[in-house]
Formats: sequence, C-alpha cells, structure tokens
Amino acid sequence: MTPAARLSAAIEVIADIEARRRPAADALKDWGLAHRFAGSSDRAAIAGLVYDALRRKSSSAWLTGEASPRAVLIGMLHRERGLDVAAIEALCSGARFAPAPLTEAERAALTSDRLASAPPPVLGDYPDWLDPHLARVFKEERGAEGAALASRAPLDMRVNTLKLEREEVLPMVAHLHAEPTRWSPIGLRIRLAADAKSPAIYAEPCFRKGAVEIQDEGSQLAALFAGAKPGEQVVDLAAGAGGKTLALAAVMENRGQIYATDIDKRQLAPIHERIARAGARNIQVRTPRGEADVLADLAGRIDLVLIDAPCTGTGVWRRNPDAKWRVRPGALAERVKQQEALLDRAAALLKAGGRIAYVTCSVLQEENGDQVRAFLSRHPDFTAVPPREIVAAALGERAVLFCRAALVAEEGLLMTPRTTDTDGFYVAVMRKA
Repeated sequence: MTPAARLSAAIEVIADIEARRRPAADALKDWGLAHRFAGSSDRAAIAGLVYDALRRKSSSAWLTGEASPRAVLIGMLHRERGLDVAAIEALCSGARFAPAPLTEAERAALTSDRLASAPPPVLGDYPDWLDPHLARVFKEERGAEGAALASRAPLDMRVNTLKLEREEVLPMVAHLHAEPTRWSPIGLRIRLAADAKSPAIYAEPCFRKGAVEIQDEGSQLAALFAGAKPGEQVVDLAAGAGGKTLALAAVMENRGQIYATDIDKRQLAPIHERIARAGARNIQVRTPRGEADVLADLAGRIDLVLIDAPCTGTGVWRRNPDAKWRVRPGALAERVKQQEALLDRAAALLKAGGRIAYVTCSVLQEENGDQVRAFLSRHPDFTAVPPREIVAAALGERAVLFCRAALVAEEGLLMTPRTTDTDGFYVAVMRKA
C-alpha cells in the first residue's frame, strides 16, 4: 500500500470507531480481516496513524475547524508528525486510493494560529469533564501536562537482575539503539520516531531467555520505591499479569516469599509463563476461588503489601490513547471504591512495622493523595513514609534530582511524562506502627 492509501484506510478506521463507539484495537482487527491484501507493515502503519489521531483528536479538530475523521487525521499529520502543507498535499492528492485534495479551508487552517486561543482540554487533548480534576493537580500547567500524556511513549525494558546486569544486556540490544534509562538503575529505553514501528522485542534472544521484560521506567521506579527487601514476606494484592511481581522478585534476590493474587483471575493468566521465563523462585500465585479469601492465612504476617491499584489509567494515555475518550465520570467513582477496599484489605495483612506501597497509573488527586489521606484517617495506626526517604533508598545519589523533577507531596509523589519523562505513576508508602 502507498502512504496515501494507508492514510485513507486510517480515515476509514477512525470513522468506524466513532460510528460504533468501539475500541481502536477491535476496529483495526476488523479492518485487517476485511482487507487481507494488506501486509503486516501496512497494518502497523495504519494502526500508528489511527492511534496518533486519537492522541491529538481534540487539538486536530480545533485546528481544522471540524471533528470529521478526515479532519482529525489531517490535523494530526501536522500536530503530531510535523508535516507541512506541501507534505500533506502530496498524500491527499485525490489519486487512486488517496484522500481527496485539500480544500482551501484546510490549507488555511494548517497555517493558522488557531491553537493559540484554545482552552486546556484542547491543548492537552483530553475530555472536557476531566478539566477540573486535572486543574486540581496541575493548575495552569494542565494543558502542557495533557499534551505530554498525548505524546508517543518510548519502549522501555527492565533488566532482570536475577539473570544479568544492565551492562551485560546493553550489547545485546545495541542494534535496537537502546540506552540506559534516566532514573531507573535497571532500565533500558528505545526512543521511537513518531512514525516508527515498534521493534519485536518478544523475538529478541535476551527476552526469550528472561533477561529483560517490557516495562515503563515509571513502573520500574514504583516497584523500587516499594522498598521490598530480601527475606521479607510480601503480598502483591493486584498483581495482574505480574510485571511488578517479577520486579519485586529481582529486588528480593529470590529470597523470602511473594504471594501474588488479583480479584480478577483472568488477569493472572500470563503470570505463570512469565515467572518461569524470569527464573523467579520466590513467587506463589494464589488464584481467587469463589468467595474464599485466598490470603486469610497471611493476616498479621506480612512485611509489605504492594497495591498496584485498578484506576482510571490517566497516567498511561501515551500507551492507550483511545482509552481517554472512553473513560466516563462513573468509572472514577467505581475505581475509588475498589481502591478503598484494597487498602483496607492490605491493612489487615500486615504485622507491626509492616508497609503498604500504594501505586496507581493515574494522575488524578481523587485516586492518589485523597485516597491516601482518607486511608490514614481511617487507620490512625499508620503513618506516611516521607517520599524523599523512599526515593533516597532506591536511587541513592540520583534521588535529589529525581525529587526536583517529580511532584512530591507530604504523603506521596507523582511522576508524569512532562516532569520525569515516564508514564504517569503515583506512589505512596504507609507504615504500620
């Protein structure tokens, strides 16, 4: 397929997403099944165009003056990919399989300064209803923070120190132009151009042998800030597919015990294969069984409970750009209830002096600082560990610079793409008396 034909296909997919109000992945899959002549490179390129259009949906519509799929794609090419009018005209030539030529109005829009007067939700490409929530956290910077959350994320990997050290892995991924992450001492980063295809990490020998896992640097840091120590008894209360569980196992040097569970047993399905590949020997997976409490025997025995809490996912919009347009106010209220329940459940598992590491991939105050303060008011036998203390223990001499970059409050810290160049992650640690 030509680049122009791929653009036409992307316009078609966006139209399907909007007409049927469905996830982008489903629309792209159906398009591929209906157009089997398209090769893997074509499908990847079309997916890239679609996801980039969803990243810049609001600002592109504002720039072009309309919200049609064509207008959003054209605006994105200018906003996200930096194409000038001539380059966009070359794609929109009206030739076979190409979009129709640009109109005079479209040409004028692409050279205008309309965005200069746009409100924060447009500049930040996020839903209007979230504006007061983001204003609580970022105030006048919310448009810029939203824009950073709309940018394409790099591909980050965590080196599994149960197998190799970072310096040993670097030569193995040199052909991918991987470099050490800025903050995480166990991370590697591959920077991707706006139109680049993500490398097939799953096919790399170092991945197949368990030496690396795909994990954002912010997620790596959240696991390090939890402060797990070799020999401790640890519960990962919302383990999901096990990304942070495996990170804890490496920090603990396979000593002690990690109990991994999740309220949704389907989320746990991939964890067993990942544990085997990583060579982690101190993880016990406890799959939910009906109404039974699979952690009942651990009450009062645990040193650390990690809660990678279910949340709105506002901090990972870079990786899930269509999710931000599908999230609804009711979802926030539901997530807050789930988080409260997990925190209270964690409190009952801890022994004296034990800690809860509370983590979300959200930037919203309701899921972060508000949630921690509410927990502390319900449980006066807990106190917040100063965030600078947990950062210093994990990062050493890099801690001061990190704390200058992150948004640090009394009870927790927030990472964002704009401030720390990671996904948006909140971390707070609370210690039982």
